[in-house]
Amino acid sequence: MVRGWSLMCWMVVASTALGQEAAIERTTDLVGRWRDDVISTPVNQVLTPYGRQVELAGLRPQALALSPDGKRLLVSGKTSELLVIDIDQAKVVQRVALPGEDQQKPPAVVSPNILNPDRKGQVSYTGLTFSHNGKRVYLSNVDGSIKVFAVAEDGAIQPAQVFHLPEANAPRRKPEIPSGLAMSDDDARLYVCGNLSNKLLELNTADGALLRSWDVGVAPYDVVLVAGKAFVSNWGGRRPGSGDLTGPAGQGTEVHVDPVRYIASEGSVSIIDLAGNRVSRELLTGLHASALAVSPDRRFVVCANAGSDHLSLIDVAREAVVETVWAKNKPSDLLGATPNALAFDDSGRRLFVANGTQNAVAVFHFDPDDKGDTKLEGLIPAGWFPGAIAFDARRKSLCVANIKGLPLLPKTQKDGKKGFNSHHYHGSVSLMPLPSKEDLPKLSERAARNLRRGAIAQAALPARENQPPRAVPERIGEPSLIQHVVYVIKENRTYDQVLGAHKRGRGQADLCIFGADVTPNQHKLVDEFVLLDNTYCAGILSADGHQWSTTAFGTDYMEKSFAGFPRSYPDGMGEDDKDALAYSPAGFLWDNVVAHKKTIRNYGEFMGPKVRWRDATRKGVPDYLACYRTWKGESTEVVFQSEPSVESIRPFSPTDYVGWEMAVPDQYRADFVIRELREFEKKGEYPNLVIICLPNDHTSGTSPGSPTPASCMADNDLALGRIVEALSHSRFWDKMAVFAIEDDPQAGWDHVSGYRTTAYCVSPYAKRNAVVSTQYNTTSVIRTIEQILGLPPMNQFDASATPMFDCFIDKPDFRPFDSVANRVPLDQMNPDPKAIRDEVLREDAVLSAQLNFREVDKAPEDTLNRILWRARKGSAIPYPAWAIGLADDDDD
Repeated sequence: MVRGWSLMCWMVVASTALGQEAAIERTTDLVGRWRDDVISTPVNQVLTPYGRQVELAGLRPQALALSPDGKRLLVSGKTSELLVIDIDQAKVVQRVALPGEDQQKPPAVVSPNILNPDRKGQVSYTGLTFSHNGKRVYLSNVDGSIKVFAVAEDGAIQPAQVFHLPEANAPRRKPEIPSGLAMSDDDARLYVCGNLSNKLLELNTADGALLRSWDVGVAPYDVVLVAGKAFVSNWGGRRPGSGDLTGPAGQGTEVHVDPVRYIASEGSVSIIDLAGNRVSRELLTGLHASALAVSPDRRFVVCANAGSDHLSLIDVAREAVVETVWAKNKPSDLLGATPNALAFDDSGRRLFVANGTQNAVAVFHFDPDDKGDTKLEGLIPAGWFPGAIAFDARRKSLCVANIKGLPLLPKTQKDGKKGFNSHHYHGSVSLMPLPSKEDLPKLSERAARNLRRGAIAQAALPARENQPPRAVPERIGEPSLIQHVVYVIKENRTYDQVLGAHKRGRGQADLCIFGADVTPNQHKLVDEFVLLDNTYCAGILSADGHQWSTTAFGTDYMEKSFAGFPRSYPDGMGEDDKDALAYSPAGFLWDNVVAHKKTIRNYGEFMGPKVRWRDATRKGVPDYLACYRTWKGESTEVVFQSEPSVESIRPFSPTDYVGWEMAVPDQYRADFVIRELREFEKKGEYPNLVIICLPNDHTSGTSPGSPTPASCMADNDLALGRIVEALSHSRFWDKMAVFAIEDDPQAGWDHVSGYRTTAYCVSPYAKRNAVVSTQYNTTSVIRTIEQILGLPPMNQFDASATPMFDCFIDKPDFRPFDSVANRVPLDQMNPDPKAIRDEVLREDAVLSAQLNFREVDKAPEDTLNRILWRARKGSAIPYPAWAIGLADDDDD
């Protein structure tokens, strides 16, 4: 028996200090698989997937291919292998190594019981197909190639050869990024979306030779063939022309953007007349045009517009969009369906759509002949972010790849200790029998409960008149006692790493490496205000972490970019980290603020560093001690500067504040914020929202010439403490709230969840000396900010988030916070490896010196975490075996 969200939540009637009552949906459940039949995610949703589940530990599955005879289902994703699933047995029966350059010798087939996490295998966003005769398999790979497999008579798959694609020659990358694939009817030609070159490539399947190519739109995603034509979906729409407003789209490429938010503003489908060897038309569809499907009668092509929550129905003969169909209940619903994969049944009367951010398969009655009669019939609950789908005509069922997932159980080591990290990827494939007409409404209701339909509806309730001001209003638009919110985004720590030894919270002391001796201010904050021990990051690394922290959303482009992040690493903190395609179509938090005529100041978030020597002739880049001396006023050798990664933030983002740059002390950042605070006090005004990027708790490992991990953490801790102290002693304190949270947990270890993190809530209206175990996450922080400032939710995630009511009271306590001095010197530097006597620690220092800390998350996370563990625990205490990620670190 499957239980839905209603059994995981408890409804309470919360009485405020003023006697007003409101029904509030809360849960104290932990994120994870703590029940047999329900999975709780760190983004408000729960999962109760329908059908049989094939668990794929260590894999984010992103592409499916069903063999022509219906006997085998192939799965690929972020792994070095191609998986073969026996559908009847619902299990993986073969794991096949990707073909290498030399396939002269018969390759070994990997055991179905072993997943080798050490071999790299960055598969593309999509692109996996059988030849029509079932004898070959083709797989797109972001290394610029097509991996080719042979199918034996008994159905076994073996690596065969590699087709190397022509270089894309983008400004900052040469290898092509192949995406969607399609086979000609005679299997002689393979059509490949060149996602980086903006071309469709035609290859000879005999040897992989390029036969022809055509210019299409920006970032082509998928291709289908019908009636002598190739239809190509373009994630980024039409190619920009001279004078068009553009923004970055990764690797130095450009995409159309809107003039207000500078977010990618188009999606399109290019149509190629193959016989005429020309592009006949390009149709505007919707944002993030992604998957394509051809109706069985070959009359229509359907395009999934993931960023617009709708489908475009294209008439093949007329080459025109004849209908737009919403993938959600009604057009006015907030962004949050993300239709990104398609499959027809064999009759052509039903269309199945993977709605990624609804964790469901949408079922449509397909009837484009009767105008407007194609309609959504219901939803089937799937796993976390379904991203590929195939119809199994033989069994009248669906095969659905769920890209994300949480481990079945915590990893356990020999001594019985166990836990998680966020890189314990655990995707799955759902094998779903088609539901009956009677069952579909029940499944739809279950899917709606899983998405917290009630909470989303509650977020839309209109403000009531004559409501008394409250710290956190019960409805958006009602008056608040708070007028100024400060939102601090830190970098990459789990709860147990910092607060695990705190006796009042749900921690595990032996996992704590940055306790009160290193982070006294953070410990003082949770002692004087609120200790949150059930709060989670919504993202797992900086690329998606900063998106969730500023948009409360993860797009299809983001979720599928985990295949090596070949176009960009879109955290917004560097030159190569800008990508308008990655940003939520609903916009950023600052867009919401500006649109509703509130004021904002942004310190460093989505600002690329431009730190340089004042002497232009001086070579190299400033190191930590040079930046430290400049901050201390002992020199003027370094210039601190930054540039907006999104043009819309320029008016309210000072360019002499530096966000990501590990060489810059967080004390410089604290000084900057405090100095401007004093200026605001003189003016008698302070912004409604202040965002502060405070990144040095990331650390630089044990690299010589960099501060020790403890020093980095102490720097970050003191900066946070000083900022809160200054705010609490300011004239604005009586109407202020401060929130701080990590952008992601950086694959750190935690005994509850790899997503669990440290978070802080400070205000005269915050509870004092309280432990709050209500389940919150990144979107809860954003929703609470919106609730206070009267901003409507941006999408389904902040709409469904639980506001942090349990952290606040309406009777203020105006006592300020006083920071405490750091206990670790801020200039405590890592020693030269030659001076380290411990061989293991010396090797760590040598390795750390080779890692890239100048760019966000370029240091392999598991490697860095081992270094941090030993730097604090010593080499005698073994690193917890369960904290080893199952997935490669090659994209971080």
